[in-house]
Amino acid sequence: MAEKIATRQAYGDALAEFGVDESIVVFDADLSKSTKTATFEKKYPERFFNMGIAEANMMCAAAGMSTCGKTVFASTFAIFAAGRACEQVRNSICYPNLNVKIGATHAGISVGEDGASHQMLEDIANMRALPNMVVISPADAVETRLAVKASIEHKGPVYLRLGRLNVPVIFDETYKFEIGKGVELKSGSDVTIIATGLLVHEAITAFDILAEKGISARIVNMPTIKPIDEDIIVKAAKETGAIVTAEEHNILGGLGSAVCEVVAEKCPVPVLRIGTKDKFGKSGKPALLMKEYELTDEDIVKKAEEVLKLK
Repeated sequence: MAEKIATRQAYGDALAEFGVDESIVVFDADLSKSTKTATFEKKYPERFFNMGIAEANMMCAAAGMSTCGKTVFASTFAIFAAGRACEQVRNSICYPNLNVKIGATHAGISVGEDGASHQMLEDIANMRALPNMVVISPADAVETRLAVKASIEHKGPVYLRLGRLNVPVIFDETYKFEIGKGVELKSGSDVTIIATGLLVHEAITAFDILAEKGISARIVNMPTIKPIDEDIIVKAAKETGAIVTAEEHNILGGLGSAVCEVVAEKCPVPVLRIGTKDKFGKSGKPALLMKEYELTDEDIVKKAEEVLKLK
């Protein structure tokens, strides 16, 4: 059975690992135990700042410190990072194109029992609409570590979308991550499934179910939502003729929308989207919520069968 590690845990571990670079500073909004930035705090207390329950102020302070040559990671829950502090992220970080990385944990429906108020399902849409912002949604702990490293090397704003739930480790030490690049995980000729974050593992398990049904599915992991990898999308559209997108986010404005934009302009083929259908979440066990909101491998299989009828 695959080891399970939350991407938020991998994020905290990565900050502590790469924190040997003295230009790295971490801010948190009184949630360091939950966002796992406490790991960095223990190792580098002089470069950790608890900004209190003042997320908007934290973003502005992070912007200011970044102008002093620091690489600043500002961390809180996604609902606060991309929701409450959205205006400060826009005007104080993105507009001047400053070197601030936003570590947004507890994204998506899998937050579970915390319910609709904390289940951020619109953050990708909010953040990818901002000029200069890079949006990354890692699938597992390995990809999260590499995404943190790439974020440090990238000069400019980055939004890292991270989860609360322990998720299977998919990749090993040979895995390569690059901002703006998708990765073909399974080859196939009938339909392409493009997934991000938590849904990548579901797409991989759907591959085997589809194979048993005689359907050859291509699986593409899309960790970077912005800039989106147009080449891998167009290639999939031309070679398989049908696409299913899968994300733990509203189908409006997220991965599905980004893929549809590329397909509509460059290679029109049928696309069906899996995600929350313009609804708020609700309190419940993560596995039950994933099933209720149709975000499982079985739902991916159903959508793949549907889209094949549209070819």
